[in-house]
Amino acid sequence: MIFKGQFKKEDSFPLKVLILSVILSLIFGGVAGVGASFLFMQNLDKLGFITSNKEGWQLQKIETEKISLIEEESATIDVVKKTSPSVVSIIISKQLKDIYSSTDPNIFDDPFFEFGWPFNYRFNQPDLTPEEGLQKKQVGGGTGFIISEDGLILTNKHVVSDEKAEYTVITYDGQKYEAEVLAKDPINDLAVIKIAASDLKPLLLGDSDQIQIGQTVIAIGNTLSEFSNTVTRGVISGIGRRIEAGGYGFSEVLEEAIQTDAAINPGNSGGPLLNLKGEAIGINTAISRSGQLVGFAIPINEAKQVIESIQKYGRIVRPFLGVRYMIINKQVAEVNKLDVDYGALIIKGSKPEDLAIVPGSPADKAGLVENDIILEVNGRKINENNSLARILARYAPGDEVELKILHKGEEKIVKAILSERDE
Repeated sequence: MIFKGQFKKEDSFPLKVLILSVILSLIFGGVAGVGASFLFMQNLDKLGFITSNKEGWQLQKIETEKISLIEEESATIDVVKKTSPSVVSIIISKQLKDIYSSTDPNIFDDPFFEFGWPFNYRFNQPDLTPEEGLQKKQVGGGTGFIISEDGLILTNKHVVSDEKAEYTVITYDGQKYEAEVLAKDPINDLAVIKIAASDLKPLLLGDSDQIQIGQTVIAIGNTLSEFSNTVTRGVISGIGRRIEAGGYGFSEVLEEAIQTDAAINPGNSGGPLLNLKGEAIGINTAISRSGQLVGFAIPINEAKQVIESIQKYGRIVRPFLGVRYMIINKQVAEVNKLDVDYGALIIKGSKPEDLAIVPGSPADKAGLVENDIILEVNGRKINENNSLARILARYAPGDEVELKILHKGEEKIVKAILSERDE
C-alpha cells in the first residue's frame, strides 16, 4: 500500500502521531503477520494438512485412514498386475477307467478330518464300456508359479502325486502345455514340474524368515479348479505352526507353516502367498476343515533349497540318515516312562517291512539301533519345533554329522556320514 502527500504544519501533533502509528503498524504488522503465517503453514505442511508446489500453498482436507487404505489398495493392485503372469493353473486329467477303479477314500467327505489339502476331486461310479473307460476327464486342479524362464514351476507334491494322471499347465495368457513332473520332495509337500516354454516371467522369492504377524499378504490361485488367478487378501495370522494335513489317501506333517486368513480354497494348492513387494513368501498348501479363513502355507525358504537342487542337479537332493522315529514330548515321555522329554525315539512301524533302521544306511553304519533316542544333531536339540528331518535338511549328502544319542540310559556321541535320499 502506498501513501501520497505530506503532513501540514498546522496538523495537530496527536493527529500526526496517530497517522504515523497506523502506517507503521500496517507495515511492521504485515511483515510479522507474513512471517508468522509462513511458519504456521510450514507446520501444517509437516502435519499433512496442506501441500505446497511451485504455484504456492494449497490447503486441503486429509483423512489419514482413507489415504492409508487407498495406498494399500493401490499396492495390492500393483502386486496382482506384477505377479499374475507368473501364476499358472494345473489341470489334472485321468482316464475314466482309472478314476473309477480308485479305492482311495475321498477325505473331503470325512467330517472328522481336521485339515485338508485345498485340492479338488470329483468322483462318481457309473458303469463304463471299454471305450468309455479310455476317455479322459478332469478330476481336479491346483496352482503353481513359475520359477525359471525356461519353464520350471513350483507346486505342491500332493497336486501331482497321482502317477496315473496327466497334468496340463495353463498360463496367464491362456496357453496350454503338457507338464512333466521332474521331482517330488521326500521331506516337504513340494514338487517341481516342467513345461516346454521359454521367456517366461519367474516370480520373485522373498525371505520368509522376515515375515511378521499382522503383515498383509495376497494369495493367487486356481480356486475350485474353475476360477483361475483368483485373488484374495488377508494378513499373516500366525507363524511356526505345526499341523498334520492330508488328502487323497495320505497325510503329512507340516512344520513351521505360515497361517493366514487370506481365503484359500480347493484348487489353491501350490499357489503363491505374496507380500506387498510382490515376492512369494509361501506356498499355499492346506486349509482347516473346521474353521473359517484358516489356511496354511509352506515358508518359501523351505523351497529355495529344492529349487537350487533342481537347477543344479536336475533332481531334488536330500540327505538321508535311515531311521524311522517319533518326536518325544512331555506326554510321550510320561506315558512311556522315558528319561528325557525331547529327542527322536527310533521305532519300527506297524508293518513288518517298516524297520526302525534301514539296513546299510548311515544310521546302521553308525551303530544306531531300535529304541535309541537321538537327542541332538551337531549341537541342535531335537524337539517338536525342531524335528530331526528339519535339522538334517540343512545338510547335504556326504556331510558328516555328530549325533548325541541316549542308548540304554547312557548318553553317547556317534558320527554318521549322510547319504542321498531316494525319492
